[in-house]
Amino acid sequence: MRARTMMSVAVSACVALLACACGPDKATEDTDAKPSQPSASTHADEPSATPSEPARSEKPSAEPAGDQPAPRTKEAAIQRYEQYLHALGREDIDTVCEVAGPAAKKAQDQGIGPCTSTYATVFQMISPAQKQALKTATVDPQRIAVRTPAKIEMPVEAVRASATFSESDLGSYTLEYLKNDWYITD
Repeated sequence: MRARTMMSVAVSACVALLACACGPDKATEDTDAKPSQPSASTHADEPSATPSEPARSEKPSAEPAGDQPAPRTKEAAIQRYEQYLHALGREDIDTVCEVAGPAAKKAQDQGIGPCTSTYATVFQMISPAQKQALKTATVDPQRIAVRTPAKIEMPVEAVRASATFSESDLGSYTLEYLKNDWYITD
């Protein structure tokens, strides 16, 4: 596990350096979307697109509405994981970091870096065909493992998509029910 973490750090650092050297427009675009100050420029349209993102989804969002908790069910965990997969395909850093927050925090504590920079690197490592496939990926409920009512294993073999994913390029994840919703914790 330690070697895998160190390899991830090394790959992340290399890709981040390449991304900074080759794609300053991407870095500028990411920072422009982060500030919460209103603007009359074209950036004013961007924040309004983000909140409506779940409305464009064909499936209902697994995010709780208001103060309502998400159901502590296998189906809700699957919806949440599919939300994560679709966000990976769209390069939706906010949704990815929301769903993967606890796992990203663990990685940051191990020195890998904050979620936003880590996943910006991950986005660069996913092929265009895989990104397209992730946008509509689903999960085979027969292939997941319910460990406890609040902990579900999502193996890479459970992902159904038009592209093939392996443990090295997508990986398997653990989702846990925390703070009234499902989150990737490992």
